[in-house]
Amino acid sequence: MKTILLTAFMLCFWQGIKAQSNIEMENQGETKAITEVIEDYYFKGIYEGDVRLLGKIFHPGTLLFGDVKGQPYFKTIDLYLDGVKNRQSPKDSGKPFKGEILNITIINSIAVVELNVKMYDFNYRDLLSFHKFDGKWIIVNKMLTDLSQ
Repeated sequence: MKTILLTAFMLCFWQGIKAQSNIEMENQGETKAITEVIEDYYFKGIYEGDVRLLGKIFHPGTLLFGDVKGQPYFKTIDLYLDGVKNRQSPKDSGKPFKGEILNITIINSIAVVELNVKMYDFNYRDLLSFHKFDGKWIIVNKMLTDLSQ
């Protein structure tokens, strides 16, 4: 009887390990896809001031909330992209720019990504909410705060 119980326990334990392994492997692919969106579109688009790149990864209904220099910040994606288009890009300013992914959390078709973005004289902490639409990860919300103070 002990042998049967031990065998049943080991089979259940092994199945749990295999299921966890499959989830981790799936999330590795999704993490890679999100990382590519951030590096190839988000960071590059911000650095170069390329609203065409940024426009490809933001949902049209995206809202941006946060604070900059202690002041509340709110924009629609259209206002944000217009601001990016009409400012001097970090690339053209000659000032340092560094984007860093701090954390990616994925649950099914949603994800939250924490970033640090140093540009101009700011040190931003961004929280981006992603949703997977038609196989592509799209930013649906952006929250930011200025850590420079």
